[in-house]
Amino acid sequence: MAMLLNSARLAMKGVYSPISAVAVEEVSRIMSPWIIRDSLLSSREMPTNHTFSRSAHSDTGMHSTTVLAVRKNNEVVIMADGMCSRGSEIVKPNVKKLRRIQDGQVIGGFAGSTADGFALFEMLEAKMEAHPGQLTRSAVELAKSWRSDKYLRQLDAVLVVADAETTLTITGNGDVLEPHDNIVGIGSGGSYATAAARALIDIDGMSAMDIVKKAMRIAADTCIYTNHNFTVETIPADLKKDFVVVDENSAS
Repeated sequence: MAMLLNSARLAMKGVYSPISAVAVEEVSRIMSPWIIRDSLLSSREMPTNHTFSRSAHSDTGMHSTTVLAVRKNNEVVIMADGMCSRGSEIVKPNVKKLRRIQDGQVIGGFAGSTADGFALFEMLEAKMEAHPGQLTRSAVELAKSWRSDKYLRQLDAVLVVADAETTLTITGNGDVLEPHDNIVGIGSGGSYATAAARALIDIDGMSAMDIVKKAMRIAADTCIYTNHNFTVETIPADLKKDFVVVDENSAS
C-alpha cells in the first residue's frame, strides 16, 4: 500500500512510472477521494518564494484623509476631514490638513503622510516666492523637483492647491492636473466625495460651500478612513490677485 501511495504521489507531481496509472486507480478504489486529496496535497512542497502582497494587510500604511476642492461661480472651497489612522488604529481624529500660503492667495490640502505633506507645502511656498502669482508654474517646478530628486521621491503625499483662478492636483509622478469640471477629490474617500460633488454641482441655489459640505458628509458616511471633523478654507469670488506677473525673459 505504501508503494502504491508513493507512486500516486509521484504521478501527481508529474513523475510517472510504469505502475503510476495502476497505483492511482488502486488507491482511488481503496481509499476515500477526500483522504487521497489531503494525503497528496500534504506531500507537495510549498513554494519558498511567496508572492503575497504585504501592502493590502500592512499596518504601517497611513490610510487617512479625504480632501475635496470645488469651484463654482468664481468661488473655490477646499475641505478636509481630520482622520489619521494606522492600520485599524485611529492615531488622531482632528489633524489639520489644509494650508493657506502666499499671504492667503493660495489654499491647499494634502493626502498622505503629514510630515511629507507639510514639507511639500513649504517647497511650494518657496516656488511661489520665486514666481509670485504664478501657481501653475510653481506647481510644475515643484513636480519636476519632486520627481527628479532621489530624496524627494520618497515623500508620500498628494497635494490639491487653488488660487482665485486655478485648481491643481500635484503628485510625485510629475503630474500637475487641472480638473475639467472644477472638482477635485483626493485621499481614501476622494472618489466618494468627487462623485457626490459632481451630482450636486448643477443644482441651482447651491454654492460651492454647500456642495462641499454635503459631499464631504457623504464621503464620511461611506469611507471608514474619513470622519466628520472637517476643516475648510475658501477663496471668495471677489478676491483679486495683488501680484504683477513679470516676464523674466524681457529686458529690465
